[in-house]
Formats: sequence, C-alpha cells, structure tokens
Amino acid sequence: MKIWISFDMEGVAGIVDWEQCRPTGGPAYALGCELLQDEVNAAIEGALAGGATEIVLNDSHGRMANLDPRRVAGNAAYIGGRHKPMYMMQGLDDSFDAVFFVGYHGSISGRPSSLSHTYNPEVFSAARVNGEEVGESGINALVAEHYGVPIAFVSGDAATREETAPFAKGAVNVTTKESITRFSAASLHPAQSCRLIREGAEEAVRRVAAGSVPTPGIARPAVLELDVQTSDMAEVATWARGVERCGERTVRIAGEDLLGVFTSFVAVNYITRQAGGR
Repeated sequence: MKIWISFDMEGVAGIVDWEQCRPTGGPAYALGCELLQDEVNAAIEGALAGGATEIVLNDSHGRMANLDPRRVAGNAAYIGGRHKPMYMMQGLDDSFDAVFFVGYHGSISGRPSSLSHTYNPEVFSAARVNGEEVGESGINALVAEHYGVPIAFVSGDAATREETAPFAKGAVNVTTKESITRFSAASLHPAQSCRLIREGAEEAVRRVAAGSVPTPGIARPAVLELDVQTSDMAEVATWARGVERCGERTVRIAGEDLLGVFTSFVAVNYITRQAGGR
C-alpha cells in the first residue's frame, strides 16, 4: 500500500511562534524542525506498522526543506524544495492509496488557530470551495479528489480537524493542541503527540485497507473563490489561466477539471506575491 504525506509545520505540538517556523529563527527554528521531524517520523512508523509498503513525503512548509533527510524514518522518499508546480500536493497521483496531512493548521478566516493562514497571509483573506469556507486542507483536497485518493489521516489543532472534516470523512484525526489565540495554544507533550500520531497513522492504513475511507467527495464542476487583501491583487490574479474577477477583492476559478482548478490557484498564489509588498 502506497501512502503520500503532505506535512506542514504550524500544526505541530509545541509550535506557536513564527520564529519556530522560519530559517531566520535560529535556535527556535532548529527546535521547530526537531518537533516536526519527530511527528513526521511518527506518521511514517505508524503507517508502516499498519501495512504500508511505500511512503512518499512532500515538504509543504515555507522553503520546503525542513527535514534532515538522513533522519527520515522507514526509508521514505522525500520531496523538498521550492517552486514545485503542485506546491503542497507535489508528487501525488492515482497510484497512491491514501493521503495524510501532518502538522496542518487552520485557515486565516476561521476561528483562532495557532499561526493560521491560507497559503499566503499577505494575499488571501478567505477561500471557499463550492461555497464552503476552507483552509489549505480544503484547497488541497481538490487534488486528492481529482486522483480519487482518500484523505485518511489529519493531524493539527482542533480548528484544523473541524475544517478538514468535510473532505476527510472516515479519516483518523489527531488533535495536537487546542489553540487559544493565533499566537498561543495548549499543546500535548511532544512525546504524547507523537504516540497518538503513530497509533492514528496505523489505524488510518487499516481503515483504507478495509475500504472504509471515501475520497473527499468534491462535486464537479467545482468553484474555488478567493478573497484577497486588495483590488490590485484581484486584478493580478486574473492574469492566471481560468481566473475571473467576481468582486472588488474576490476572484473565482471554476471547472470540471479539479486539477486544473488547483494549478490555476497555484499560479495565482505565485503571481499575487508581486502585488503583496514583498
């Protein structure tokens, strides 16, 4: 059984500050990477215990080079580096049996979630798939549905669990922390978080083997609406294929081809940075 894992960082137990998530953070970032590596390895170990035979990791955070490849458990393949065409979903195809989201976080527009954002917080203020407000997990679910692969495991804070639930029916969820504000949370001890992730990943693989985890179930044609911070950004977004403006600060991407919707979103994500003051 092949398992594909997209991992982020903000949803990891003990992480509550941007300095823990950025290479410029010094010792704080080094600690953040240690906490992340332990949770990713726990997911790998659990998946293998459940019967997985092949695991591919896609580093989905920041510059996307946050792990020590020498310490990746289970001989899992590791996709890292920036400017990937499929961004957080790079490497997924229909040969995989399940998707895992590890260390995910809540949306910028939802209830308080530690270090919440939706891809780029300088640009996106909200996103909706078929009218339902989503975070990164919901946008990424477009790709899982395109390939017909179920989302079988999710870890992150409680807000993440709630936001991902519509697209991950039957998935195992591990709540690593309860967010208090966007910059504070009550976290599990990292050892406890890793234990629950390991156990949850094992159970997730068993559920997939039993056929009890459906695909995300996103209806076609799908409509992805994006609210952006300024009207300039909305105009720039329309330069990407398939994007149309439907409000002063809102654009939409629609179509039967869910992968096409997602790739147009990735293009919007890249080019709007140029209008975001960076």
